[in-house]
Amino acid sequence: MGMENISQLTVQALVRELLTGMQRILGGKLVGVYVFGSLVMGDFDETVSDIDLLAALESDLNPTDFAALDQLHNEWAAAHPEWAGRLEIAYLSRHGLQTFRNESTPMGIISPGEPFHMIEAGHDWLINWYVVRNNGLTIYGAPVEDVIAPISMDEFIDNVKIYVDGWRQRFDEFDRRPSQAYAILTMCRALYTVTHGQQISKVKAAAWAAEQYPQWAELINNAVQWRLAWREEADGALTRDAARRFTAFAIKTILG
Repeated sequence: MGMENISQLTVQALVRELLTGMQRILGGKLVGVYVFGSLVMGDFDETVSDIDLLAALESDLNPTDFAALDQLHNEWAAAHPEWAGRLEIAYLSRHGLQTFRNESTPMGIISPGEPFHMIEAGHDWLINWYVVRNNGLTIYGAPVEDVIAPISMDEFIDNVKIYVDGWRQRFDEFDRRPSQAYAILTMCRALYTVTHGQQISKVKAAAWAAEQYPQWAELINNAVQWRLAWREEADGALTRDAARRFTAFAIKTILG
């Protein structure tokens, strides 16, 4: 598997440009690069979807690496303004990808709405690494199975439930329509995951949830459209309560 497995040719070129920059900056420190998310799982939309990448490293980023990668991200976004704010790349050592259950390791991360910065990544990233290990596409370097420690499906589902439980404290994030869409579609995917033991795209999960829970179908289908219209300013106050009610329903359904 490799870059040719990315069917969207425009995105393939964008990812190749990023990979070339990473190789130039990191050299032999770069163990492997992996694509995941909707670009691999399906339903990727060039007008709204993010590009999700994991870069595995031989050792932690140093200040020189960080500064050069930050410049790479900024220059890439300036050259492709329609993709600015739609890039998620995690840079983590091979050690961190093997020991995340028991310790936290410095990780460089850029994600939509946040600049490139350093965090400590540990057990709270298990869901992400499960998805990359089981659905990710190796576009450079070592096979993903050799880099990320094995994670069982039961462990994955248990951590999805922990993640869902954390949404009880996030209802104050529902003021904006894009945030409501994110919450609703995230809950749809969590519902599907705990029901079927499988992670699928948010769009596929939304279609399943709308059929499974017809009382929420209109709201779920609206959320799919709100996601596509994320650049538009809409009055989130009109739909905030409905989004909160569905999220509460999903939490109760998943956790009992």
